[in-house]
Amino acid sequence: MTDPDIAVLRQKIHGLSAEAYAETLRERLPDREVALATTPAEERDLLSRARVATGFDADEAALEAAENLDLFACVFAGTGHLPIEAFEARDVAVTNASGVHGPNIAEQVLGSLLYFARRFHVAERQQKANVWQSYPTVELQDSTVAVVGLGALGESIVDRLDPFGVETVGVRYSPEKGGPTDEVVGFDDEQGLHDAFARADYVVIACPLTDATRGLVDADAFASMAPDTVLVNVGRGPVVDTDALVSQLRSNGIRGAALDVTDPEPLPSDHPLWDFENVLITPHNAGHTPKYWERMADIIAENLDKLDAGDDDLRNRVV
Repeated sequence: MTDPDIAVLRQKIHGLSAEAYAETLRERLPDREVALATTPAEERDLLSRARVATGFDADEAALEAAENLDLFACVFAGTGHLPIEAFEARDVAVTNASGVHGPNIAEQVLGSLLYFARRFHVAERQQKANVWQSYPTVELQDSTVAVVGLGALGESIVDRLDPFGVETVGVRYSPEKGGPTDEVVGFDDEQGLHDAFARADYVVIACPLTDATRGLVDADAFASMAPDTVLVNVGRGPVVDTDALVSQLRSNGIRGAALDVTDPEPLPSDHPLWDFENVLITPHNAGHTPKYWERMADIIAENLDKLDAGDDDLRNRVV
């Protein structure tokens, strides 16, 4: 039995099947042996023989027999759910899916900004009521957008904002690295952070959930925002204090919110966020794209070449 180069573990991501993932990898890497696991037993077997495994998660017990495994390519951007210590103990590199979501989530953000600038929610409400009535709108041009998180996702968002002539302020862990925004401030720069919130017409959350970002947008942050500010969250729900958000919406403290992620998630059917006319809710849907597996295959192809060359500077390496 030939040991596979790549083992595709069982998962369904955004409605895309593992079978489709395996087929995409075979098309992208015709000279590599790609094996698909369809049962727990097959996963354990393939993990014990493959050089590269890819999927959402890996069983920690199965890793004990993964003698040939050099790389686990996680198909999610976040890796907090993985048994990182087990990978480290076996000297197995771990990469994530950073960048895979960039174009599609950035398009969702852009749509959300235009939704509020052109007030499509008002048009939708009037259309349902058969009401023909003009209403005022604003332009996205010349507005200020604060983008919290300047990783691959944040950079994709800023790139798509550029043609609209907006001013951008980026927030990142290491502001000394700079970024594609007009200004950059750090998470630990309280003055700079709140100044960005105060100036922003739109605050876009595009950062991962960490100790530093949990509850970052709290009552204090909302107090710094102007009443015409719109919050857009495509990062993680707990970055925003939900109770504080509801309070601001009830008191007209902000203009509205576009939420692809919430806390809690899924959002209960009786949650008050559903009832606001100025809140756009999508069910963690921004990550959906038919090109997901193609972009994952590009990451794996690049990293396989690096492994062959003895280069451990892998793309998207987290361990």
